[in-house]
Amino acid sequence: MHLHPSMSFTPGTALPPATWHAAFTEAFADYLIGPFTLTLAQWPGFLARQGVSLSESRATVDAGGQITAFALVAPRPAVGRWRLAVMGARPAARGSGAAAGLLADFLARAAAAGVGRVELEVFAQNTRAVRLYEKHGFAVAQGLFGHELAPGAGPACAASPAATTPALAAHDVALDEAAAWLDAAEQRVPDLPLQVGAGSLRAAEQAAPGSLAAARAGDAQIVWSSPAEPAAVVVHSLVDPSAGQAGAEALLRALQARHPGRTLRVPPLQRDDLGGLAWQRLGAARQRLHQWLMTRPLAA
Repeated sequence: MHLHPSMSFTPGTALPPATWHAAFTEAFADYLIGPFTLTLAQWPGFLARQGVSLSESRATVDAGGQITAFALVAPRPAVGRWRLAVMGARPAARGSGAAAGLLADFLARAAAAGVGRVELEVFAQNTRAVRLYEKHGFAVAQGLFGHELAPGAGPACAASPAATTPALAAHDVALDEAAAWLDAAEQRVPDLPLQVGAGSLRAAEQAAPGSLAAARAGDAQIVWSSPAEPAAVVVHSLVDPSAGQAGAEALLRALQARHPGRTLRVPPLQRDDLGGLAWQRLGAARQRLHQWLMTRPLAA
């Protein structure tokens, strides 16, 4: 892996939060799903939810000390991976080779650290980014989809596992129990997205105590938040590794009953094989924009 000889990268810890926030805001002002509206005060919470380590993150910096392009890195030691959490560039730096250089640097440093595999999420519709990652050896491992279940939506399938399994009932669990369950799931379920895992949810709860709730049914667990009316109820994590996903369906039905008249929504982080089929059986509309979870093995 060869880097451009004139390209150097600054560790994230050497740059102040305001510099990071300004670069991030400008880089994503014209993003596929709309501009990010994070305030500087919200920046630390965002990094925590993404699992970012600034000591492993890198940026290119101009003569004035401003970031021109960056790669935010989230180590996942529990699964032996590094995640490229966010990569971006200010408009003036696009096409300069900075993104490719940062990506090559990310791969080289991960390999040097003994990491066995790296990962990232990218919107499937962002073809330029997908091609860049494919060129550097990444391949699609999972599709990540968003769903929206309106109050009046009818089941797409009348006969479903949850409907024919009366004994399968949802019960609330404490958030620390839910986090421990997700920690264990991360070990037994390959390619579990970081943002539906325990670390991200712990960070979200720390930023807004009391905002999250969790429940379990059968082999499945759900974590959600309920903003004030009339906003949608947001499902942050729904994991059901069982073949029929009866537990996931039971949990979604219970959440509907708990919040009648409210839309249920999950962002594009839901794997079909871990709960997505349950959303579809209940008549949820799949969002047009979706993500690929892409991974790349590294030489030992």
